[in-house]
Amino acid sequence: MSETKKFKTETKRLLDLMINSIYTNKEIFLRELISNASDAIDKYHYLSLTNDKLESKDYEIRLSLDKENRTITISDNGIGMTHDELVDHLGTIAKSGSLEFMKKLEENKNEVDIIGQFGVGFYSAFMVAKKVLVKTKSPFDDKAYSFESEGTDSYKLDEIEKNETGTEITLYLRDNTDDENYDTYLEQYKVEKLVKKYSDYVRYPIKMMCKRMNPTYDEEGKFKESVETMEDTTLNSMIPLWKKNKSEVSEEELNSFYKQKFNDYEDPLFSMHINVEGNLTYNALIFIPKKVPYDLYSDQYEKGLQLYTKGVFIMDKCKELIPDYLKFTKGLVDSSDLSLNISREILQQNKQLTNISKNIEKKIITELSKTLKNDFDKYLEFFKSYGVYIKYGIYENFGEKKDDLKDLLIYNTINEDKMITLKEYVNHMKDNQKYIYYASGSNKEAVLSMPQLDLLKKKNYDCLILTDGVDEFTMSVLGKYEDFELKNINQGDLDILDDSEKDELKQKEEDNKDFLGELKKELEGKVTDVILSKRLVDSPVCLTSKDGLSFEMQKVLNAMPNGSDAKAEKVLEINPNHELFNALKKAYENKELADYADLLYNQALLMEGFPIENPVEFSNKMCNLMIKTIK
Repeated sequence: MSETKKFKTETKRLLDLMINSIYTNKEIFLRELISNASDAIDKYHYLSLTNDKLESKDYEIRLSLDKENRTITISDNGIGMTHDELVDHLGTIAKSGSLEFMKKLEENKNEVDIIGQFGVGFYSAFMVAKKVLVKTKSPFDDKAYSFESEGTDSYKLDEIEKNETGTEITLYLRDNTDDENYDTYLEQYKVEKLVKKYSDYVRYPIKMMCKRMNPTYDEEGKFKESVETMEDTTLNSMIPLWKKNKSEVSEEELNSFYKQKFNDYEDPLFSMHINVEGNLTYNALIFIPKKVPYDLYSDQYEKGLQLYTKGVFIMDKCKELIPDYLKFTKGLVDSSDLSLNISREILQQNKQLTNISKNIEKKIITELSKTLKNDFDKYLEFFKSYGVYIKYGIYENFGEKKDDLKDLLIYNTINEDKMITLKEYVNHMKDNQKYIYYASGSNKEAVLSMPQLDLLKKKNYDCLILTDGVDEFTMSVLGKYEDFELKNINQGDLDILDDSEKDELKQKEEDNKDFLGELKKELEGKVTDVILSKRLVDSPVCLTSKDGLSFEMQKVLNAMPNGSDAKAEKVLEINPNHELFNALKKAYENKELADYADLLYNQALLMEGFPIENPVEFSNKMCNLMIKTIK
């Protein structure tokens, strides 16, 4: 019996889409056909549990290459197909052969969920094959059948002799073109590589006769020569490490898997084995590299975790699975619950991904928190490499994650010998201390030399040392920790003086109102105000900024590509208890304040790390002052 049937119109249109647009990567045809073979074995095994007529087997998927005839064959000993199933599954788009379906598919390929329907992956064969021959036998049919098609308008069905149940698919490869070398799929190394990449964790053995070079030795045990042999080789690992129970997987196994999978020569700093069951079931292996990826800070770095479904590799960098601030994380996720589009390349329901991502993020935070508490040295190693990203995590999206991440921050301080958390800072605060103070600088020594710290040192208040560009932005988003406001020592009123000290300073301001007004006038356009300082003790002068944009924020913003000319509002603060204050008052009385005011301002600029506006003029004024003083 032989019969020729026409493909339904929508099936023909699917073939055109399949070959020309749906699949962006031709090599995945092998993944699809192996996945179908695995599904067929699954179905047979499931039915055999309740049907005595179906005997158990040693299940396998077999590949064979024929360079002479330019064919690839994929066979399985699964459920096979009857005549009607061949027509339903391969002659039409499974159960969805409707014009409405095709219309949706053509309008938006990424919104049609049909990957679970038997037969769709089969059509990917036509991306590389000019003809496909299927031989199949079902245990529920006495006869076996073949399906043959060139992927055009029709297909042919024949009755054949086949004793074993299962399906065998032979692809007759397309002719090579200038753009595509189809012969590469006939190379053993290429097929082994594709199986390893996409189907390594299919649960059944994928076997192929492979050439192997085996050494031979003489009677004395010395190497003689290598002899080529053909060996029946299992190409896939079958059991994924992440499918095992956590108790069955050692740290050594996780480390070895990481180094092999992600091409690293060092063990990861963190390894996490995650198994989640429920409305959305998935397994994951998460790693934080010990060594910062060399391109992590470049625009070309791609975040994302590898994605598998039912052990089949789908994509290498699924960015939806990890938030930006954890972009340094490596790993993989495997779930059988994900909805994929027709090409298994793009996920349909981002809500599923979002739920997995949130859960993984939560587990990473929990692991980091546990390490911070129980193994500070290990956490310190992590924070020195990746702490800046935790800070970005707090800052981005207007502080959406700040409550989750604030307790992962650690900082050096002026009083402590080691980095501490915000909670530790609060626990060590003085009884009358109202704020958590912080200061920005390149290192501890630079911060300790800042004049703005004078009063804090005198009161023995501690101060966080901020050394990253993002730090002050992070602090501004945090706003407070527990009930304590975070305060920049370089901005506004530190609110440390007692009432009597405040009254005394207020009186001095009143007594020197004209002098301060004249000084402000001389520095018009350079500072917004000149005041008597509430923070200086030993230092004569300092620059501070008004609330809002700080000096450090100004530097960071202006250093950015295409950065705007951001400017913090400068305030010149003078120590009323310093000898310089009296000297300036004398210069004011002698009407010589102009040059002194300029020198004072430039001195404050240098102390704050800003360039002075006119170095030559500054130098000349300094020389004149020195000459005048020596005379």
